[in-house]
Amino acid sequence: MSERLTLVRPDDWHLHLRDGAALRAVAPHSAARFGRAIVMPNLVPPVTTAAMAADYRARIMAALPDGSDFQPLMTLYLTDELPPAEIDRAADSGIVYGCKLYPAGATTHSHAGVTDVTRLAAVLERMSVRGLPLQVHGEVTDPAVDIFDREAVFIERVLAPLLARHQGLRVVMEHVSTRAAVEFVAGFGARLGATVTPQHLLFNRNALLAGGLRPHFYCLPILKTEHDRQALVDIVANGHPRFFLGTDSAPHARHLKEAACGCAGIYTAHAAIELYATVFDRHGMLPRLEAFAAHFGADFYRLPRNSTTITLERRDWQSPAHYAFGNDRLVPMLAGETLAWQLVA
Repeated sequence: MSERLTLVRPDDWHLHLRDGAALRAVAPHSAARFGRAIVMPNLVPPVTTAAMAADYRARIMAALPDGSDFQPLMTLYLTDELPPAEIDRAADSGIVYGCKLYPAGATTHSHAGVTDVTRLAAVLERMSVRGLPLQVHGEVTDPAVDIFDREAVFIERVLAPLLARHQGLRVVMEHVSTRAAVEFVAGFGARLGATVTPQHLLFNRNALLAGGLRPHFYCLPILKTEHDRQALVDIVANGHPRFFLGTDSAPHARHLKEAACGCAGIYTAHAAIELYATVFDRHGMLPRLEAFAAHFGADFYRLPRNSTTITLERRDWQSPAHYAFGNDRLVPMLAGETLAWQLVA
């Protein structure tokens, strides 16, 4: 039996679009599903100025299908040397909606990231004054810390002290993946939000490791325990308004994923809202999907909610085995598998 679900058009509050031919390959997938997206700045070289953000935005707009009204919301990549004056230029630009903190070496293209967050004191204070949120990749890079503990240790060593020092700063903890992060964000207060990915809602670390290493489930933060996954499901099932949709969709060429040292990132933009619908349906919380996908993130970023809608239909369809990705191939999450919901309008 067919079932349709119409939602206010959602937004993606954490998205990687890459550049060049890769950008042109993936941008239409997000534009078909979302009204807006917070676009990550970790290009090579990274997007560190308002002028670079404007140039990148122009390239994104040029990559969109004709007639698309998708809006990329740009971010700056924080470095140890970024001057506070650049925050003013970003705030005045009208196109920059936050600054991203990558601890140096934490994930893909993060080598130019921040080595010590205390170096950012003046920049963070300026962000507080100008109302620009801070988006954080919440993991420490200390090699002595187990990879499964890096999010919890980041909260203790970095995030909690940072929030105490900068009490006017709004922060988004990106792609939360542990019960510790859920409890910290939920217990903190109105100026701390969190994005939640489809992979961390759908899967635990068995998907990556059981029965052999499956590189297309490798992301950072790494998939965690079932105990952690259930905490994420529970918080969104309860409709907590500071947990909202952010795919962290991160495309990589197939040969870079299926390698001796494969890179981190899962591509989900091809079926992002369908994947969220699947997990919300599976756990009996479909009535909560619209607020999670279309209300809470806009409210946190102090932007109007979208006025248009999308429609999903409950019907089986097969996710493609791969997509063209410039001269390479891009393997999406659940490649070749049957999905239960499909975007139809």
